[in-house]
Amino acid sequence: MEQRECFRHELKYSIGYPQYLELKSRLGAVAQPDPYGGAEGSYLIRSIYFDNFTDKALREKADGAPVREKFRIRYYNDDLSYILLEKKEKDRYLCRKYDAEITESECRQLLEGRVGWMRGHPAALVQELYAKMRFQALRPKVAVSYVREPYLYGPGNVRITFDTRIRSSLFCRAFLERREADVSAMDRPGDIILEVKYDAFLPGVIRSLLQTGAARQQAFSKYAACRRFG
Repeated sequence: MEQRECFRHELKYSIGYPQYLELKSRLGAVAQPDPYGGAEGSYLIRSIYFDNFTDKALREKADGAPVREKFRIRYYNDDLSYILLEKKEKDRYLCRKYDAEITESECRQLLEGRVGWMRGHPAALVQELYAKMRFQALRPKVAVSYVREPYLYGPGNVRITFDTRIRSSLFCRAFLERREADVSAMDRPGDIILEVKYDAFLPGVIRSLLQTGAARQQAFSKYAACRRFG
Protein backbone atom coordinates (compact mmCIF):
# COMPACT_ATOMS: atom_id res chain seq x y z
CA MET A 1 0.00 0.00 0.00
CA GLU A 2 1.42 3.34 -1.00
CA GLN A 3 0.93 6.36 1.24
CA ARG A 4 1.02 9.19 -1.25
CA GLU A 5 0.83 11.99 1.28
CA CYS A 6 1.29 12.68 4.94
CA PHE A 7 -1.58 14.55 6.57
CA ARG A 8 -2.32 17.74 4.66
CA HIS A 9 -4.66 20.64 5.23
CA GLU A 10 -7.69 20.76 2.97
CA LEU A 11 -9.96 23.77 2.41
CA LYS A 12 -13.03 23.83 0.16
CA TYR A 13 -14.98 26.75 -1.28
CA SER A 14 -18.09 27.09 -3.40
CA ILE A 15 -17.71 29.81 -6.03
CA GLY A 16 -19.55 31.07 -9.07
CA TYR A 17 -18.15 31.61 -12.54
CA PRO A 18 -17.25 35.31 -12.02
CA GLN A 19 -15.24 34.39 -8.89
CA TYR A 20 -13.57 31.59 -10.85
CA LEU A 21 -12.43 34.03 -13.53
CA GLU A 22 -11.10 36.44 -10.90
CA LEU A 23 -9.24 33.77 -8.96
CA LYS A 24 -7.82 32.18 -12.11
CA SER A 25 -6.50 35.54 -13.23
CA ARG A 26 -4.84 36.13 -9.85
CA LEU A 27 -3.43 32.59 -9.76
CA GLY A 28 -1.76 33.13 -13.11
CA ALA A 29 0.57 35.65 -11.50
CA VAL A 30 1.84 33.34 -8.74
CA ALA A 31 1.03 29.68 -9.46
CA GLN A 32 1.87 27.23 -12.24
CA PRO A 33 -0.55 24.94 -14.06
CA ASP A 34 -0.18 21.35 -12.87
CA PRO A 35 1.50 19.30 -15.66
CA TYR A 36 -1.16 16.62 -15.15
CA GLY A 37 -3.62 19.07 -16.70
CA GLY A 38 -1.99 18.52 -20.08
CA ALA A 39 -2.42 20.83 -23.05
CA GLU A 40 -6.00 21.70 -22.08
CA GLY A 41 -5.12 22.47 -18.48
CA SER A 42 -7.72 20.07 -17.06
CA TYR A 43 -8.63 16.40 -16.87
CA LEU A 44 -11.67 14.22 -16.28
CA ILE A 45 -11.93 12.21 -13.06
CA ARG A 46 -14.34 9.33 -12.60
CA SER A 47 -14.71 7.78 -9.14
CA ILE A 48 -16.91 5.21 -7.47
CA TYR A 49 -17.42 5.47 -3.71
CA PHE A 50 -18.10 2.68 -1.22
CA ASP A 51 -20.47 2.67 1.73
CA ASN A 52 -22.42 0.07 3.71
CA PHE A 53 -26.16 -0.60 4.02
CA THR A 54 -26.45 1.86 6.93
CA ASP A 55 -24.66 4.59 4.92
CA LYS A 56 -21.90 4.87 7.53
CA ALA A 57 -19.67 7.19 5.47
CA LEU A 58 -22.58 9.42 4.48
CA ARG A 59 -23.89 9.69 8.07
CA GLU A 60 -20.43 10.46 9.47
CA LYS A 61 -20.09 13.29 6.98
CA ALA A 62 -23.56 14.67 7.76
CA ASP A 63 -22.92 14.40 11.52
CA GLY A 64 -19.56 16.13 11.25
CA ALA A 65 -17.60 13.21 12.67
CA PRO A 66 -14.06 14.60 13.13
CA VAL A 67 -12.32 11.35 12.12
CA ARG A 68 -13.57 9.28 9.21
CA GLU A 69 -12.50 7.39 6.11
CA LYS A 70 -13.80 6.67 2.61
CA PHE A 71 -12.84 4.11 -0.02
CA ARG A 72 -13.10 4.86 -3.72
CA ILE A 73 -11.87 3.68 -7.10
CA ARG A 74 -10.93 6.25 -9.72
CA TYR A 75 -9.42 6.71 -13.14
CA TYR A 76 -8.61 9.67 -15.36
CA ASN A 77 -9.54 10.83 -18.87
CA ASP A 78 -11.33 7.53 -19.56
CA ASP A 79 -7.99 5.72 -19.51
CA LEU A 80 -8.64 2.26 -18.09
CA SER A 81 -4.97 1.28 -18.16
CA TYR A 82 -4.41 3.12 -14.85
CA ILE A 83 -7.07 2.56 -12.16
CA LEU A 84 -6.50 3.36 -8.50
CA LEU A 85 -8.14 2.09 -5.34
CA GLU A 86 -7.86 4.84 -2.75
CA LYS A 87 -8.59 5.29 0.93
CA LYS A 88 -8.98 8.85 2.15
CA GLU A 89 -8.63 9.50 5.86
CA LYS A 90 -10.00 12.73 7.28
CA ASP A 91 -9.16 14.24 10.66
CA ARG A 92 -10.99 17.56 10.87
CA TYR A 93 -9.30 19.80 8.26
CA LEU A 94 -6.46 17.33 7.72
CA CYS A 95 -6.53 14.56 5.14
CA ARG A 96 -4.30 11.72 4.00
CA LYS A 97 -4.59 9.28 1.11
CA TYR A 98 -3.41 5.74 0.46
CA ASP A 99 -3.64 4.09 -2.93
CA ALA A 100 -3.05 0.86 -4.81
CA GLU A 101 -3.24 0.23 -8.53
CA ILE A 102 -5.70 -2.40 -9.77
CA THR A 103 -6.36 -3.70 -13.27
CA GLU A 104 -9.44 -3.16 -15.38
CA SER A 105 -10.26 -6.86 -15.04
CA GLU A 106 -9.99 -6.70 -11.24
CA CYS A 107 -12.18 -3.61 -11.16
CA ARG A 108 -14.86 -5.25 -13.30
CA GLN A 109 -14.86 -8.32 -11.06
CA LEU A 110 -15.28 -6.15 -7.98
CA LEU A 111 -18.21 -4.26 -9.52
CA GLU A 112 -19.84 -7.60 -10.35
CA GLY A 113 -19.48 -8.79 -6.76
CA ARG A 114 -16.69 -11.29 -7.46
CA VAL A 115 -14.13 -10.38 -4.80
CA GLY A 116 -12.23 -13.60 -4.10
CA TRP A 117 -9.18 -12.27 -5.94
CA MET A 118 -8.85 -9.51 -3.36
CA ARG A 119 -8.09 -11.83 -0.45
CA GLY A 120 -4.54 -12.68 -1.57
CA HIS A 121 -3.78 -9.49 -3.47
CA PRO A 122 -0.22 -8.15 -3.06
CA ALA A 123 -1.51 -4.66 -2.19
CA ALA A 124 -2.42 -4.32 1.49
CA LEU A 125 -5.07 -1.70 0.67
CA VAL A 126 -6.93 -4.16 -1.57
CA GLN A 127 -6.87 -6.72 1.24
CA GLU A 128 -8.17 -4.08 3.67
CA LEU A 129 -11.09 -3.24 1.39
CA TYR A 130 -11.83 -6.95 1.02
CA ALA A 131 -12.00 -7.35 4.81
CA LYS A 132 -14.28 -4.33 5.15
CA MET A 133 -16.52 -5.55 2.34
CA ARG A 134 -16.90 -8.80 4.26
CA PHE A 135 -17.21 -7.53 7.82
CA GLN A 136 -18.58 -3.98 7.36
CA ALA A 137 -20.61 -4.78 4.22
CA LEU A 138 -18.98 -2.03 2.15
CA ARG A 139 -20.32 -1.96 -1.41
CA PRO A 140 -19.99 0.32 -4.45
CA LYS A 141 -22.59 3.01 -3.82
CA VAL A 142 -22.41 5.89 -6.27
CA ALA A 143 -20.34 7.02 -9.26
CA VAL A 144 -19.03 10.58 -9.35
CA SER A 145 -17.41 12.40 -12.26
CA TYR A 146 -16.06 15.91 -12.68
CA VAL A 147 -13.51 17.99 -14.58
CA ARG A 148 -10.54 19.28 -12.59
CA GLU A 149 -8.33 22.28 -13.41
CA PRO A 150 -5.20 22.13 -11.18
CA TYR A 151 -2.50 24.64 -10.18
CA LEU A 152 0.65 24.35 -8.07
CA TYR A 153 2.44 26.80 -5.79
CA GLY A 154 5.81 25.58 -4.48
CA PRO A 155 6.10 27.14 -0.99
CA GLY A 156 3.93 25.12 1.37
CA ASN A 157 3.43 22.48 -1.35
CA VAL A 158 0.09 24.09 -2.26
CA ARG A 159 -2.26 22.53 -4.80
CA ILE A 160 -5.26 24.54 -5.94
CA THR A 161 -7.99 22.95 -8.05
CA PHE A 162 -11.23 24.05 -9.67
CA ASP A 163 -13.79 21.25 -10.05
CA THR A 164 -16.65 21.66 -12.52
CA ARG A 165 -19.40 19.56 -14.12
CA ILE A 166 -19.84 17.39 -11.04
CA ARG A 167 -22.18 14.58 -12.01
CA SER A 168 -23.61 11.48 -10.34
CA SER A 169 -24.83 8.02 -11.29
CA LEU A 170 -26.24 5.22 -9.15
CA PHE A 171 -25.60 2.60 -11.86
CA CYS A 172 -22.30 1.41 -10.45
CA ARG A 173 -21.81 -1.47 -12.87
CA ALA A 174 -21.60 1.08 -15.69
CA PHE A 175 -18.72 2.85 -13.95
CA LEU A 176 -16.17 1.83 -16.58
CA GLU A 177 -18.41 2.69 -19.53
CA ARG A 178 -18.02 6.04 -21.28
CA ARG A 179 -21.74 6.34 -21.97
CA GLU A 180 -22.76 6.02 -18.37
CA ALA A 181 -26.10 7.74 -17.64
CA ASP A 182 -25.58 10.50 -15.06
CA VAL A 183 -27.08 13.77 -13.81
CA SER A 184 -25.73 17.02 -12.39
CA ALA A 185 -25.11 16.85 -8.63
CA MET A 186 -25.02 20.62 -8.06
CA ASP A 187 -27.88 22.88 -6.99
CA ARG A 188 -26.75 25.32 -9.67
CA PRO A 189 -24.97 23.66 -12.63
CA GLY A 190 -22.57 26.62 -12.98
CA ASP A 191 -21.22 26.32 -9.43
CA ILE A 192 -17.54 25.47 -9.07
CA ILE A 193 -15.75 23.81 -6.14
CA LEU A 194 -12.39 25.31 -5.27
CA GLU A 195 -10.08 23.10 -3.22
CA VAL A 196 -6.84 24.20 -1.59
CA LYS A 197 -4.46 21.60 -0.14
CA TYR A 198 -1.18 22.37 1.60
CA ASP A 199 1.31 20.97 4.09
CA ALA A 200 2.27 22.79 7.30
CA PHE A 201 1.38 26.35 6.28
CA LEU A 202 -0.63 28.30 3.73
CA PRO A 203 1.56 31.04 2.24
CA GLY A 204 0.30 34.59 2.72
CA VAL A 205 0.07 35.26 -1.01
CA ILE A 206 -2.39 32.38 -1.45
CA ARG A 207 -4.34 33.32 1.67
CA SER A 208 -4.69 36.89 0.39
CA LEU A 209 -5.77 35.64 -3.01
CA LEU A 210 -8.60 33.61 -1.45
CA GLN A 211 -9.75 36.49 0.73
CA THR A 212 -10.03 38.86 -2.22
CA GLY A 213 -11.74 36.34 -4.45
CA ALA A 214 -15.13 36.38 -2.68
CA ALA A 215 -14.82 32.63 -2.02
CA ARG A 216 -17.07 31.11 0.64
CA GLN A 217 -15.45 28.30 2.62
CA GLN A 218 -17.72 25.34 3.28
CA ALA A 219 -17.61 21.66 4.17
CA PHE A 220 -18.46 20.31 0.71
CA SER A 221 -18.40 16.61 -0.12
CA LYS A 222 -18.78 15.39 -3.70
CA TYR A 223 -19.82 12.02 -2.33
CA ALA A 224 -22.59 13.53 -0.20
CA ALA A 225 -23.75 15.80 -3.02
CA CYS A 226 -23.98 12.85 -5.40
CA ARG A 227 -25.87 10.70 -2.88
CA ARG A 228 -28.89 13.02 -2.92
CA PHE A 229 -30.42 10.81 -5.61
CA GLY A 230 -30.22 7.58 -3.62
